[in-house]
Amino acid sequence: MKLSNFNFELPKELLAEYPSEDRDEARLMVLHRKEQKIEHKLFKDVIDYFDEGDVMVLNNTKVFPARLFGNKEKTGARIEVFLLRELNEEQRLWDVLVDPARKIRIGNKLYFGDDESLVAEVIDNTTSRGRTLRFLYDGSYEEFRDKLNELGETPLPKYIKRDVEPEDEERYQTIYAKAEGAVAAPTAGLHFSKHLLKRLEIKGIDFAELTLHVGLGTFNPVEVEDLSKHKMDSEELFIDNKAASIVNNAKNGKRKICAIGTTAMRGLESSVSSNHMLNPYEGWTNKFIFPPYDFSIANCMITNFHTPKSTLLMMISAFAGHDFVMKAYKEAIKEEYKFYSYGDAMLIL
Repeated sequence: MKLSNFNFELPKELLAEYPSEDRDEARLMVLHRKEQKIEHKLFKDVIDYFDEGDVMVLNNTKVFPARLFGNKEKTGARIEVFLLRELNEEQRLWDVLVDPARKIRIGNKLYFGDDESLVAEVIDNTTSRGRTLRFLYDGSYEEFRDKLNELGETPLPKYIKRDVEPEDEERYQTIYAKAEGAVAAPTAGLHFSKHLLKRLEIKGIDFAELTLHVGLGTFNPVEVEDLSKHKMDSEELFIDNKAASIVNNAKNGKRKICAIGTTAMRGLESSVSSNHMLNPYEGWTNKFIFPPYDFSIANCMITNFHTPKSTLLMMISAFAGHDFVMKAYKEAIKEEYKFYSYGDAMLIL
């Protein structure tokens, strides 16, 4: 398959600027792969498709307020600093993206906050927009992290043109988020409300949690027509013994194993044993899934509607079949489903 196979016209007005008012009231398109059938539901109806002993695999990563705005020394120019990952806790070194990048050189200092109590010095260039910063702050590491959280804002995707609002702090986070480290939310999980999770639990659905810290690489455009030449950024992944055991028991029992989101699916497919079971894992993954691909663990998935030519669209095409997915997307556009991070959801069975 080539990059051009994943192109389609997406009307701008279908990009969701806001989430649905209630998490589980988003719309849900259900794709039945075997029958090649499409249904239109609400997200809370997802419970009707699962039975006791089925498993949902959740990515419990937590988004931190990764976007900061500082001022450059001397000129006072306003610079956006997007925190990507911490390199060294002791030295307070971070990988970041800066914008506008042309103004930021090694040796420059940036000042944050009204009192300018947080300062960062540029110590290296990593990519055209990437820099390594050393943060200077009088206080303990915990106080430093509190300061970053206080000054940072929720890192909504760039396609959302409005300003960040107070509600975004809660809504751009799954209700089961606990392991801080992501700069983007695993958005399929945003549709689960506490009430819906409780109902699923009462019905006997089991939950397995893994942690995949979503990086900005998820949104990197694919710039090669030959997909085998595209390289994904690495993201940190943790799968413990408990999660592996829950998933493998369900697999042995021929139950449904549903990956909640493309990040959960990538996590599962990154640690498969030779006999197609899930292994515990701690490390990094740069797995890129595109058609054709044989999935080993999950036999159903929940995902949002993705943008043209995205690696996420490629993964679900590998899972549900390229022609069926493109047909479903055509219908989603006709029915005015909302796309992308704050958009509606799809259940693929």
